[in-house]
Amino acid sequence: MTIAEQAIWRLLRGRGFAGHKFRRQTRIGPWVADFCCYELRLIVELDGGVHRLRESEDAARDLDPTRRGFTVLRFGNELALTSPNVVFDAIKRHAAQQPPHPSGSA
Repeated sequence: MTIAEQAIWRLLRGRGFAGHKFRRQTRIGPWVADFCCYELRLIVELDGGVHRLRESEDAARDLDPTRRGFTVLRFGNELALTSPNVVFDAIKRHAAQQPPHPSGSA
């Protein structure tokens, strides 16, 4: 994991985000997501500088998980390190829009 991924993982793991279970480096179809919460149908990707050169490729890559019912949120590593609250606010907004899972978990 990158330093940014390690920082965000420390906050997400062990149901650290509002009791939701996030997994790291999770296969979704042919792709591996940095972080995934099945309950929220959410993928969180943290991207390094090279992704600025691959934005169209990343957008095309995001189509597959979207077709599978996931929302993909992408953040730069620098933002995740300097302002992790921005990442968590976006996750909170997404979570607030999701109906509760029937079993209370995924």
